[in-house]
Amino acid sequence: MGDQLPAQVSITEIKNETPSVKTFLFDREFSFEPGQFVMVWVPGVDEVPMALSSANGITVQKVGDATGALFNCLTGASLGIRGPFGNGFTRGEKMLAIAGGVGAAPLLPLARSDCVMTMLLGARTEKELLFVDQLDESTDVLIATDDGTLGQHGFVTDLLNDISLATYDRIAVCGPEPMMWAVFAKIEGQGFASRTEFSLHRYMKCGVGVCGSCCIDPDGLRVCRDGPVFSGDLLKKSEFGHYLRDASGRKKNI
Repeated sequence: MGDQLPAQVSITEIKNETPSVKTFLFDREFSFEPGQFVMVWVPGVDEVPMALSSANGITVQKVGDATGALFNCLTGASLGIRGPFGNGFTRGEKMLAIAGGVGAAPLLPLARSDCVMTMLLGARTEKELLFVDQLDESTDVLIATDDGTLGQHGFVTDLLNDISLATYDRIAVCGPEPMMWAVFAKIEGQGFASRTEFSLHRYMKCGVGVCGSCCIDPDGLRVCRDGPVFSGDLLKKSEFGHYLRDASGRKKNI
């Protein structure tokens, strides 16, 4: 999707979503499928992959040098954008979306599409919940917070205990990998891995499948080209939920 050519964009608006998450809107819209990502170049700092939360926006958590520099940007600042890249989530007539923390970003466009959806939103605390006020009446939203400040007291995976997975033809999941692995364990146990897709995050350099920095074991699938969205069946015997690799290629336990 999209012409994938490098583009210079200007930040037109910055929204403070939570104490640690901001949405940056820019002056150009991109044609994309929910779940695809772009490579964002913060001039003088680094280029990093980020999911599109709208046709002209990215929703970002401050976690490193590039995101830290981005958080210091003001409206009018310029960014470089390459993409969109990768694949998106498979849409269904009735969908279940499961989001943890900033993992709600690539799922927001899916919730705004034409499908009937139930969305499970999880965060550590009420103040860290994303997009609760941006989901319309067509989306049934269930909430869990680790500290019980809003919704069910517990993890977002606990909400699955009261849901019949058989009523959904597609399931989309994005969030911290330990959370996604916990979802996978529950879904696989009920035989629904084939209809479930997970959005993986791995270290990326090129974003176009050339450098190999984002390959996952054991089959060498490239997160940037073969993903970032993968079927649960493909991930069943992979490194998913166990380890990832840093910039030097060394394994790091999840």
